[in-house]
Amino acid sequence: MGKDKENITTSSLEDLIEKAGGCAVIDGGFATQLEKHGASINDPLWSALCLINEPHLIKTVHLEYLEAGADILVSSSYQATIPGFLSRGLSIEDAESLLEKSVKVAVEARDKFWDAVKNVPGHSYNRALVAASVGSYGAYLADGSEYSGNYGPDVNLEKLKDFHRRRLQVLVEAGPDLIAFETIPNKLEAQACVELLEEENMEIPSWICFSSVDGENAPSGESFKECLHIINKSNKVQAVGINCAPPHFIESLICKFKERRSGMAELKDGCHQSALVKKILICLQQDGVILELNSLAVVVEQHLRTFEPFQRLLKKDHESHFPTLSFIGCYSVTSVSTVVMLSIYFCFYCICCS
Repeated sequence: MGKDKENITTSSLEDLIEKAGGCAVIDGGFATQLEKHGASINDPLWSALCLINEPHLIKTVHLEYLEAGADILVSSSYQATIPGFLSRGLSIEDAESLLEKSVKVAVEARDKFWDAVKNVPGHSYNRALVAASVGSYGAYLADGSEYSGNYGPDVNLEKLKDFHRRRLQVLVEAGPDLIAFETIPNKLEAQACVELLEEENMEIPSWICFSSVDGENAPSGESFKECLHIINKSNKVQAVGINCAPPHFIESLICKFKERRSGMAELKDGCHQSALVKKILICLQQDGVILELNSLAVVVEQHLRTFEPFQRLLKKDHESHFPTLSFIGCYSVTSVSTVVMLSIYFCFYCICCS
């Protein structure tokens, strides 16, 4: 299942990483930016409410992040679910139409922006990819369980697959470049996502991002080794990472994902295929508020200090040839200025390391 077009192949994901200098930038906090435009999202649907009331604001925010240098746009469907829309009195047809709209608005913004800049001499933009956001079951519940992983005894593997299946089908048919499962809090839902990708024979790249509240394990208390074992076995998942975790946990979590296991045979170049994750690595930092400063000099200084852990990770990868931290983005209170600085930072850093 999935559209058969050139820009949704796995190689396009790898090509984007290469064009971005080894680390691509994902867009930032969507709800934060919508609120800056006057949107009211104090609702269980959160930013998905704008799909009903103010879709033009969604397109505006996408365009702002593209202008800021984002290499990947994430659709406004994180909290958009068929049951959620039905609870607002919408029909199934209307609910599916809104899911489709979340992708199409992002694609339209990407195409409009790219048409405007692609022939401009010396521009530094990449043609962005559009990721269809699939929030966790806990995000739909809107009770904080995406940060606990505690879905109760009545939620099993089949119930989670049934919950996600039709939404996933509709989103993919709308034509995104990849699928982004976000804020997954436990092994069970990770397994449901992987099995759904197999059962639906999804042919576009996907990533699965976990949350973490202690910097060591998934919110459910299960070890990431358990969770990642399921993902490593699937060829339908191209990337894995962390989102909605406090910044001070990020470096240790990425290192944990990449930690070597003993007893592995050496490859020809002397390295070991031994990371917990055998996928592209993603990091979506939760809090970039210190970048919201007026003085550019201060912003750059604080920015470089804040992202020192990522500098160490990139340097470590450059020397060891282990899989790189290939995507970084920002959630929560971050905004367009954060993405601007990320784009500048990684452009500068990759030039210096090349």
